[in-house]
Amino acid sequence: MSFPQVRMRRLRRTQSLRDVMCQVKLDPHNLVYPIFVDENAETPVPIESMPEISRFPLRQMVDEVRRVMEQDVKAVILFGIPSKKDENGSSAFAVDGVVQKAIRKLKAEFGDELVVMADVCLCEYTVHGHCGVLKDGKIVNDLTLENLQKVAVSQAQAGADVVAPSAMMDGQVRSIRSALDYAGFTDVAIMAYSAKYASSLYSPFRNATECAPKFGTRKSYQMGYGTPEEALREIELDVSEGADIVMVKPALAYLDIVHLAKSKFKVPIAAYNVSGEYSMVKAAAQMGWIDEKTVALELLTGIKRAGADLIITYFAKEVKKWLS
Repeated sequence: MSFPQVRMRRLRRTQSLRDVMCQVKLDPHNLVYPIFVDENAETPVPIESMPEISRFPLRQMVDEVRRVMEQDVKAVILFGIPSKKDENGSSAFAVDGVVQKAIRKLKAEFGDELVVMADVCLCEYTVHGHCGVLKDGKIVNDLTLENLQKVAVSQAQAGADVVAPSAMMDGQVRSIRSALDYAGFTDVAIMAYSAKYASSLYSPFRNATECAPKFGTRKSYQMGYGTPEEALREIELDVSEGADIVMVKPALAYLDIVHLAKSKFKVPIAAYNVSGEYSMVKAAAQMGWIDEKTVALELLTGIKRAGADLIITYFAKEVKKWLS
């Protein structure tokens, strides 16, 4: 049958009909809000390249998370800006590290009402800005794994619900799972940055966390953007090593990878709507070229439609208001 018997517009003619027929719906409960915790700050520090996003001192971070939770967002992921950096990123696994202190504060305040995720990497804590331990100017994979184990265990000891290894080291999930289990944290979940691309869309984040590499690039450990089969191999390895959630990062330029992952693997799929994606929308909206609300909702729904179960996004605080 075809026109005039079939008229597709019949189910689009009112907003109520469109709402009833909608197959993919955003829900703030499926969003994760990134929080930047700054050990050096006394007051919130606005991030110039990420409008309306700030780095928070510990004492004001709790208030920001409370505002997030009031918008029905139940999960945050923490990134730290430490007061000290060194060659090995030792502040990342210090008992009194900035993220460890933040985790303890959040769990003391909100308990199990809030899912606290913590990024497991070294780039924010090393003087060179790379994600691992260096030797002769190159990342040493297996030495880096030892430090990542320490980071994950220290975060679990502080009370993290989920640790999120993002260094893209071979074997990082297996190493961290073994370390967590050995330390008695068998219930702490791992969200692996499995398909993490060497993207130009990370620049605002690197400005925010002061973690841009001091030399070279991260292309020897993050993936090239023309490698979909490599992404599936990475995800398969992480699932086999014990990942509870796998992530595709960035989101918008890699929706095909999100869809392929969702189709092939029976684990929750996360997608990171990264800083560059956020900032481009904000900049265009500030120029009056687009409407921020409608564009952001369209993009987030597209990520959801591709197959993402979780979306990490800087728009998370706004979604409930926009949807209502």
